[in-house]
Amino acid sequence: MAYETLRYEVQEGVALITLNRPDVLNAFNERMFEELQQALRMVERDEAVRAVILTGAGRGFCAGQDLAEMRQRYERPEEAVSIGEHLRTRYNPLILRIRNTEKPFIAAINGVAAGAGCSLALACDLRVMAENASFVFNAFAKIALIPDSGSTWFLPHLVGYARAFEAATLMDRLEAAQALAWGLVNAVTPAEQVLPTAREWAARLRELPPRAVGWLKRALNRALTFTLEQSLEYEAYLQDAAARTPEHRERVEAFLQRRR
Repeated sequence: MAYETLRYEVQEGVALITLNRPDVLNAFNERMFEELQQALRMVERDEAVRAVILTGAGRGFCAGQDLAEMRQRYERPEEAVSIGEHLRTRYNPLILRIRNTEKPFIAAINGVAAGAGCSLALACDLRVMAENASFVFNAFAKIALIPDSGSTWFLPHLVGYARAFEAATLMDRLEAAQALAWGLVNAVTPAEQVLPTAREWAARLRELPPRAVGWLKRALNRALTFTLEQSLEYEAYLQDAAARTPEHRERVEAFLQRRR
Protein backbone atom coordinates (compact mmCIF):
# COMPACT_ATOMS: atom_id res chain seq x y z
CA MET A 1 0.00 0.00 0.00
CA ALA A 2 1.25 3.51 -0.85
CA TYR A 3 1.21 5.94 2.06
CA GLU A 4 1.19 9.75 2.02
CA THR A 5 1.84 10.51 5.70
CA LEU A 6 4.04 7.64 6.86
CA ARG A 7 6.57 5.09 5.69
CA TYR A 8 6.12 1.37 6.36
CA GLU A 9 8.80 -1.24 5.83
CA VAL A 10 9.52 -4.73 7.13
CA GLN A 11 13.02 -6.16 7.32
CA GLU A 12 14.01 -9.41 9.00
CA GLY A 13 10.86 -9.63 11.07
CA VAL A 14 10.88 -6.01 12.25
CA ALA A 15 8.33 -3.46 11.05
CA LEU A 16 9.51 0.16 10.97
CA ILE A 17 6.71 2.74 10.93
CA THR A 18 7.91 6.31 10.36
CA LEU A 19 5.46 9.17 10.75
CA ASN A 20 6.20 11.36 7.75
CA ARG A 21 4.86 14.89 8.00
CA PRO A 22 8.14 16.53 9.02
CA ASP A 23 7.07 20.06 8.07
CA VAL A 24 4.56 19.99 10.99
CA LEU A 25 6.63 17.78 13.32
CA ASN A 26 4.53 14.78 12.25
CA ALA A 27 1.30 16.16 13.69
CA PHE A 28 -1.82 14.06 13.13
CA ASN A 29 -4.29 14.88 10.40
CA GLU A 30 -7.16 12.73 9.18
CA ARG A 31 -5.02 11.03 6.54
CA MET A 32 -2.39 10.03 9.08
CA PHE A 33 -5.03 8.51 11.37
CA GLU A 34 -6.31 6.35 8.54
CA GLU A 35 -2.86 5.30 7.36
CA LEU A 36 -1.50 4.52 10.83
CA GLN A 37 -4.54 2.38 11.60
CA GLN A 38 -3.94 0.52 8.35
CA ALA A 39 -0.25 0.01 9.17
CA LEU A 40 -1.09 -1.26 12.65
CA ARG A 41 -3.60 -3.71 11.19
CA MET A 42 -0.87 -5.02 8.89
CA VAL A 43 1.48 -5.44 11.85
CA GLU A 44 -1.22 -7.30 13.77
CA ARG A 45 -1.99 -9.71 10.92
CA ASP A 46 1.51 -10.34 9.54
CA GLU A 47 2.95 -13.35 11.33
CA ALA A 48 6.39 -12.53 9.93
CA VAL A 49 6.46 -9.32 11.97
CA ARG A 50 7.90 -10.05 15.42
CA ALA A 51 8.60 -6.49 16.66
CA VAL A 52 7.63 -2.94 15.70
CA ILE A 53 9.55 0.35 15.80
CA LEU A 54 7.62 3.62 15.75
CA THR A 55 9.52 6.83 14.97
CA GLY A 56 9.22 10.19 13.22
CA ALA A 57 10.80 11.79 10.17
CA GLY A 58 12.83 14.97 10.51
CA ARG A 59 13.37 16.72 13.84
CA GLY A 60 10.17 15.66 15.59
CA PHE A 61 8.65 12.44 16.84
CA CYS A 62 5.03 13.61 16.86
CA ALA A 63 3.50 16.98 17.78
CA GLY A 64 0.05 15.53 18.47
CA GLN A 65 -3.00 16.99 16.79
CA ASP A 66 -2.56 19.27 13.78
CA LEU A 67 -4.10 22.45 15.21
CA ALA A 68 -4.61 23.97 11.77
CA GLU A 69 -6.99 21.12 10.99
CA MET A 70 -8.68 21.56 14.38
CA ARG A 71 -9.25 25.26 13.65
CA GLN A 72 -10.95 24.36 10.39
CA ARG A 73 -13.41 22.25 12.39
CA TYR A 74 -14.24 25.21 14.61
CA GLU A 75 -14.78 27.40 11.58
CA ARG A 76 -17.28 24.87 10.15
CA PRO A 77 -19.05 23.53 13.26
CA GLU A 78 -21.94 22.15 11.25
CA GLU A 79 -19.49 19.67 9.61
CA ALA A 80 -17.40 18.83 12.66
CA VAL A 81 -17.72 16.04 15.19
CA SER A 82 -17.12 16.85 18.85
CA ILE A 83 -13.60 16.55 20.18
CA GLY A 84 -14.80 13.71 22.41
CA GLU A 85 -16.05 11.81 19.40
CA HIS A 86 -12.81 12.60 17.59
CA LEU A 87 -10.88 10.93 20.43
CA ARG A 88 -13.21 7.93 20.48
CA THR A 89 -12.91 7.29 16.75
CA ARG A 90 -9.32 8.36 16.04
CA TYR A 91 -6.84 8.46 18.92
CA ASN A 92 -8.32 5.91 21.30
CA PRO A 93 -8.38 3.06 18.75
CA LEU A 94 -4.71 3.73 17.89
CA ILE A 95 -3.61 3.59 21.53
CA LEU A 96 -5.67 0.47 22.23
CA ARG A 97 -4.35 -1.31 19.14
CA ILE A 98 -0.74 -0.70 20.21
CA ARG A 99 -1.47 -1.98 23.72
CA ASN A 100 -3.59 -4.96 22.62
CA THR A 101 -1.44 -6.17 19.72
CA GLU A 102 0.60 -8.97 21.26
CA LYS A 103 3.86 -7.88 19.66
CA PRO A 104 6.44 -5.57 21.24
CA PHE A 105 6.41 -1.90 20.19
CA ILE A 106 9.49 0.29 20.53
CA ALA A 107 9.21 4.09 20.39
CA ALA A 108 12.35 5.62 18.86
CA ILE A 109 11.80 9.19 20.06
CA ASN A 110 14.00 11.14 17.67
CA GLY A 111 12.72 14.61 18.57
CA VAL A 112 9.99 16.49 20.36
CA ALA A 113 6.87 14.58 21.40
CA ALA A 114 4.01 16.90 22.32
CA GLY A 115 0.39 16.43 23.32
CA ALA A 116 -0.98 13.17 21.94
CA GLY A 117 2.50 12.47 20.56
CA CYS A 118 3.54 11.87 24.18
CA SER A 119 0.68 9.39 24.57
CA LEU A 120 1.72 7.60 21.39
CA ALA A 121 5.24 7.11 22.78
CA LEU A 122 4.02 6.03 26.23
CA ALA A 123 1.71 3.42 24.68
CA CYS A 124 4.78 1.54 23.39
CA ASP A 125 6.45 -1.20 25.42
CA LEU A 126 9.99 0.24 25.24
CA ARG A 127 11.22 3.77 24.62
CA VAL A 128 14.62 5.06 23.52
CA MET A 129 15.00 8.84 23.37
CA ALA A 130 17.48 11.16 21.69
CA GLU A 131 19.41 13.24 24.21
CA ASN A 132 18.18 16.44 22.50
CA ALA A 133 14.52 15.30 22.39
CA SER A 134 11.82 16.25 24.88
CA PHE A 135 8.27 15.60 25.99
CA VAL A 136 5.75 18.47 26.11
CA PHE A 137 2.85 17.23 28.20
CA ASN A 138 1.54 20.70 29.04
CA ALA A 139 0.78 21.37 25.38
CA PHE A 140 -2.80 20.47 26.34
CA ALA A 141 -3.05 22.95 29.23
CA LYS A 142 -1.64 25.72 27.05
CA ILE A 143 -4.66 25.48 24.75
CA ALA A 144 -7.13 25.01 27.64
CA LEU A 145 -7.51 21.24 27.25
CA ILE A 146 -6.59 18.24 29.40
CA PRO A 147 -4.15 15.47 28.46
CA ASP A 148 -5.85 12.75 26.44
CA SER A 149 -5.13 9.65 24.33
CA GLY A 150 -4.14 7.80 27.49
CA SER A 151 -1.74 10.32 29.04
CA THR A 152 -3.80 10.68 32.23
CA TRP A 153 -3.50 6.90 32.64
CA PHE A 154 0.08 6.29 31.47
CA LEU A 155 1.73 9.18 33.29
CA PRO A 156 0.64 8.49 36.90
CA HIS A 157 1.22 4.75 36.41
CA LEU A 158 4.78 5.44 35.26
CA VAL A 159 5.87 8.36 37.44
CA GLY A 160 3.25 8.82 40.18
CA TYR A 161 0.57 11.46 40.67
CA ALA A 162 2.71 14.43 41.76
CA ARG A 163 5.17 14.16 38.88
CA ALA A 164 2.34 13.55 36.40
CA PHE A 165 0.58 16.72 37.56
CA GLU A 166 3.84 18.69 37.42
CA ALA A 167 4.62 17.49 33.88
CA ALA A 168 1.12 18.33 32.66
CA THR A 169 1.06 21.85 34.15
CA LEU A 170 4.36 23.43 35.15
CA MET A 171 6.94 21.88 32.83
CA ASP A 172 7.28 23.52 29.43
CA ARG A 173 9.63 20.70 28.43
CA LEU A 174 10.52 17.41 30.06
CA GLU A 175 14.05 16.87 28.80
CA ALA A 176 15.44 13.45 27.93
CA ALA A 177 17.71 13.19 30.99
CA GLN A 178 14.77 13.94 33.30
CA ALA A 179 12.55 11.48 31.43
CA LEU A 180 15.17 8.78 32.02
CA ALA A 181 15.52 9.66 35.70
CA TRP A 182 11.74 9.47 36.12
CA GLY A 183 11.50 6.12 34.34
CA LEU A 184 9.51 7.40 31.35
CA VAL A 185 12.09 6.02 28.91
CA ASN A 186 14.41 3.01 28.97
CA ALA A 187 17.46 4.70 27.45
CA VAL A 188 18.77 8.04 26.21
CA THR A 189 21.31 8.10 23.37
CA PRO A 190 22.89 10.58 20.96
CA ALA A 191 20.43 11.45 18.21
CA GLU A 192 22.19 9.36 15.59
CA GLN A 193 21.98 6.27 17.81
CA VAL A 194 18.23 6.32 18.51
CA LEU A 195 17.15 4.22 15.55
CA PRO A 196 20.15 1.82 15.71
CA THR A 197 19.39 1.23 19.40
CA ALA A 198 15.75 0.55 18.61
CA ARG A 199 16.79 -1.85 15.85
CA GLU A 200 19.13 -3.68 18.22
CA TRP A 201 16.35 -4.11 20.78
CA ALA A 202 13.94 -5.25 18.07
CA ALA A 203 16.45 -7.83 16.81
CA ARG A 204 16.78 -9.27 20.32
CA LEU A 205 13.01 -9.32 20.82
CA ARG A 206 12.60 -11.01 17.44
CA GLU A 207 14.60 -13.99 18.72
CA LEU A 208 12.21 -14.64 21.61
CA PRO A 209 9.19 -16.96 21.20
CA PRO A 210 6.43 -14.65 19.89
CA ARG A 211 3.63 -16.36 21.80
CA ALA A 212 5.45 -15.99 25.11
CA VAL A 213 6.19 -12.32 24.42
CA GLY A 214 2.55 -11.69 23.51
CA TRP A 215 1.27 -13.39 26.65
CA LEU A 216 3.76 -11.45 28.77
CA LYS A 217 2.43 -8.20 27.32
CA ARG A 218 -1.12 -9.34 28.01
CA ALA A 219 -0.29 -10.27 31.61
CA LEU A 220 1.47 -6.97 32.32
CA ASN A 221 -1.45 -5.02 30.86
CA ARG A 222 -3.89 -6.87 33.11
CA ALA A 223 -1.65 -6.52 36.16
CA LEU A 224 -1.96 -2.74 36.02
CA THR A 225 -5.59 -3.05 37.11
CA PHE A 226 -5.55 -6.46 38.86
CA THR A 227 -5.12 -7.25 42.52
CA LEU A 228 -2.20 -9.48 43.50
CA GLU A 229 -4.55 -12.44 43.82
CA GLN A 230 -5.97 -11.85 40.35
CA SER A 231 -2.48 -11.55 38.86
CA LEU A 232 -1.35 -14.79 40.52
CA GLU A 233 -4.32 -16.64 39.07
CA TYR A 234 -3.85 -15.10 35.61
CA GLU A 235 -0.16 -16.04 35.65
CA ALA A 236 -1.10 -19.63 36.45
CA TYR A 237 -3.64 -19.65 33.62
CA LEU A 238 -1.20 -18.31 31.01
CA GLN A 239 1.72 -20.37 32.28
CA ASP A 240 -0.33 -23.53 31.91
CA ALA A 241 -1.01 -22.63 28.27
CA ALA A 242 2.62 -21.64 27.63
CA ALA A 243 3.94 -24.90 29.05
CA ARG A 244 1.95 -26.83 26.44
CA THR A 245 3.53 -25.08 23.45
CA PRO A 246 6.17 -26.78 21.28
CA GLU A 247 8.38 -23.69 21.68
CA HIS A 248 8.59 -24.18 25.43
CA ARG A 249 9.53 -27.84 25.22
CA GLU A 250 12.07 -27.27 22.46
CA ARG A 251 13.77 -24.48 24.38
CA VAL A 252 13.92 -26.54 27.58
CA GLU A 253 15.60 -29.34 25.62
CA ALA A 254 18.01 -26.87 24.00
CA PHE A 255 18.92 -25.46 27.41
CA LEU A 256 19.54 -28.91 28.88
CA GLN A 257 21.61 -29.94 25.86
CA ARG A 258 23.56 -26.65 25.93
CA ARG A 259 22.62 -25.73 22.37
CA ARG A 260 20.84 -22.78 20.80
